[in-house]
Amino acid sequence: MTHEPRESYGLIDIIWLGCLVVAALVLYTSGLGDLPLRDWDEGIVAGVARNIWQAEPESFTWLFPTINYGEPYWNKPPLIHGLIALSYRLFGVSEWSTRIVPASLSATSVVLLYLIAREIFPRRATAIISASVYLTLLPIARHGRVAMLDGAITCWLCGAVWCLLRGRYRSSWYLGTGIGIGLICLTKGLMMGVLLGGIILSFIFWERPQILRNQYLWRGLLLGILPAIAWYGLQYVKYGTQFLDISLGTQTFNRIWEPVSSSSFPPWYYLLEIAKYSLPWLIFLPSGVKLALSSRYTTWSRLVLPWVGIYLLAISLMATKLPWYVIPIYPGLSLLVGARLGKSWYRQQAPKPWAIAQTVLAIICWGAIAYDGLVQDILEAELSPILLVMALSFTIATVLLWLNIRYFLPVIIGGFYLALLLLFNSNLWLWELNEAFAVKPVAAMLQAATPSRAKVYSTYPYHRPSLEFYSDRIIIPVQDEQITQYWRGDTTVYLLIEPETIQRLNLIPHQQLGSEPDQQWQLITQARPN
Repeated sequence: MTHEPRESYGLIDIIWLGCLVVAALVLYTSGLGDLPLRDWDEGIVAGVARNIWQAEPESFTWLFPTINYGEPYWNKPPLIHGLIALSYRLFGVSEWSTRIVPASLSATSVVLLYLIAREIFPRRATAIISASVYLTLLPIARHGRVAMLDGAITCWLCGAVWCLLRGRYRSSWYLGTGIGIGLICLTKGLMMGVLLGGIILSFIFWERPQILRNQYLWRGLLLGILPAIAWYGLQYVKYGTQFLDISLGTQTFNRIWEPVSSSSFPPWYYLLEIAKYSLPWLIFLPSGVKLALSSRYTTWSRLVLPWVGIYLLAISLMATKLPWYVIPIYPGLSLLVGARLGKSWYRQQAPKPWAIAQTVLAIICWGAIAYDGLVQDILEAELSPILLVMALSFTIATVLLWLNIRYFLPVIIGGFYLALLLLFNSNLWLWELNEAFAVKPVAAMLQAATPSRAKVYSTYPYHRPSLEFYSDRIIIPVQDEQITQYWRGDTTVYLLIEPETIQRLNLIPHQQLGSEPDQQWQLITQARPN
């Protein structure tokens, strides 16, 4: 079917946009402030934002961001940190006010994906399906809620692509493409802007190379990138080459060939990440890829294939591999899945492998319920309704698939949306919090027992930015030898330490300043003679 261009959207599109806005905001903001901030990026982003909020405007902390007690923050440009600081000014400092900005931008990207799909697909239903798939993708719905930068990146990227597609009607839309790329640079640095901007340019080369001669595109790029270049230039003027070594070196280009910490994994790492967290939509992804390859002369295929292929190749070849690096690929994957499901919706044909895979998925859900309820005899109150909703909806969808009834699709979308809504209103959705001790009780102890701006040494082996944020103290991990050295010095030392380590290192006499409720950690200092 030939895709008829549309210069404006009708009433039905506006209604669907309104439904998507409500659905995305409800899902992405439900229970947003119920759980503490996690390590790493949430604690760091919140700490930088709080410093911007607390500083006087004339200090220019919003332009030269800091972390902890005025230490320069050179990791990323401070666009999102500044927006979160504005949220603090409006709503106060809390988990909700920290996460509401990234969550709102992630919700906006759902609407933008619908608009992209309306530009590249001939039928509205395909756009609705694509946006619904994206809305209910677990990595987007969960990771877009946290106070990190990746939800904003997907929003700016989708906005840039939509403006590029709208440019066929009026060239001034190309200004938005350049501004979107500039916002990416101001959010996650120049390298991310170059990578995602390169994907957009690859689509232009493949689809309409004449766009490269359009002055609005280059004006937009100039308008978008100049603020980012100016920010980097100002940091260099103030801090010199040390800023370049850390911001563009250690924190950016070095990650291409040197892994950060223990984040080195094989090249297929991100394929496994997509496979683990993209269910139930993973079932339909291979068919979507096959359809795109067979339709490579269409606009949608020429957009989605470079989006997914180039980005996946780029991050897979990097030495540093972190789970959230894959987030910008999910809008492209959603369009792939939406294209194939849209075709099935109109033709009312569901391939048998879909029914088989959906059957397996339903069996797994029922098996998980049986395992928790019968084998372990422990059915967690928060997990049971989530599993039950998934099992019921997937079972109904399985029956409909075997009967070749197309309404299996709204059943999956509705059921998984409800399951995600239950997840986000539970204590389970931020499972990284279970990887280490709870920070809030320890932070309260440190605030009560140590002077302001104190440095606290800890035997916990890793840096915990969330603990620093909640306690407003610098927490420095140290080894046994360093503890012994500091303990024997003349300076007062605050130690966050396990009780057994006190005995092992013979830190006696000591004064106990506090203990968190589980008695896992104690705060001690030297017992000085009167």
